[in-house]
Amino acid sequence: MRLAIITTHPVQYYAPVFKLLAESPGMEVRVFYTWGEKAMEKFDPGFGQKVDWDIPLLQGYDFEWVSNTASDPGSHHRNGIVNPGLIDQINQWQPDALLVYGWAYHSHLKAIRYYHHKLPIYFRGDSTLLDIKPGIRAFLRSIFLKWVYRYIDHAFYVGANNKTYFKKYGLTDQQLTFAPHSIDNGRFGIDRHKEALSLRQKLGIPEYDTLVLFAGKFEDKKSPQLLIDAFLALNKPTVHLLLVGGGILEIPLKTRASINRRIHFMDFQNQSYMPAIYQAADLFCLPSKGPGETWGLAVNEAMAAGVPVLVSNKVGCAADLITPEITGDIFDPENLSDITQKLGALLKDKSRLKTLGANAQIKIGDWNFDKQVAAIVNTLKHNHAN
Repeated sequence: MRLAIITTHPVQYYAPVFKLLAESPGMEVRVFYTWGEKAMEKFDPGFGQKVDWDIPLLQGYDFEWVSNTASDPGSHHRNGIVNPGLIDQINQWQPDALLVYGWAYHSHLKAIRYYHHKLPIYFRGDSTLLDIKPGIRAFLRSIFLKWVYRYIDHAFYVGANNKTYFKKYGLTDQQLTFAPHSIDNGRFGIDRHKEALSLRQKLGIPEYDTLVLFAGKFEDKKSPQLLIDAFLALNKPTVHLLLVGGGILEIPLKTRASINRRIHFMDFQNQSYMPAIYQAADLFCLPSKGPGETWGLAVNEAMAAGVPVLVSNKVGCAADLITPEITGDIFDPENLSDITQKLGALLKDKSRLKTLGANAQIKIGDWNFDKQVAAIVNTLKHNHAN
């Protein structure tokens, strides 16, 4: 079976999936990158810098760059992906099926509509209903999305909130297969204790103190300022907070944090060092208020590193990965007292955090690339045979 994959640009969460798909018996895979070759020079506006990942993203599978003629190229808006030659390139390869990652780009939706009834169209996205507010806009969006998903034959959902989304907009249980949102669990689980200890020492964090970590873009959606406010409200002398990343909120965050010397900052760190950073922490927090925190793969990374997690109920993965008092806890991001109370409860006992972290690592073991790929391959082959 020849599977053509349409996606915008190489990322660390999907390149290993494409490699495993290419290695699957009876599968031939080609990825069409619609951002174009300049995606590898991509400036990330969220981090406020050019991001050049230091792990291989283009090895082990076939791919083609697709020329992108957008005046403002990028995956941050619908008209950032415009590919006049995409359909011709796909047709030249003559696939048996099409797997599209995300429809909300000019050329992706055009390809989905073009291949309707020509090829089986599979879809992968992670949208949820967590940010939907009742009203005329939601009603009109519902009509539009039901129209979009009429062109999809089968979708791979990443978790419970994503499944609910697909069903609301017209896909049936028979058109849905669970393919878990995953990261490289093995890479984040490898023991980096020495580097983690060295990092804590550089930051001046005593061995028996507790470290809370936030890692991600310093942007309003992720609400790092809420975590700082909760940390300051607790004012525990043996607890430290580390924020790793960058973005538009960097100056106001550092200004707010300057009143407490136990709040530390690190610039954006690349993929190869992130496991050591997670393993230096005792608790990871993703306080996002949205809109658009459809999953939160940093949560997977923290759990794979053996770290328990405190997340807001606007984080898409909360329903699947966080079991209160087992792998961490969940709070309301509109309620400062709620995050403060739950953060305080988790920080009471460092040894209990270790137990929760061990539970988290076990839990995330089932959310892996092998299971994601098996779900895709088995569904493709079953449908192809029928």
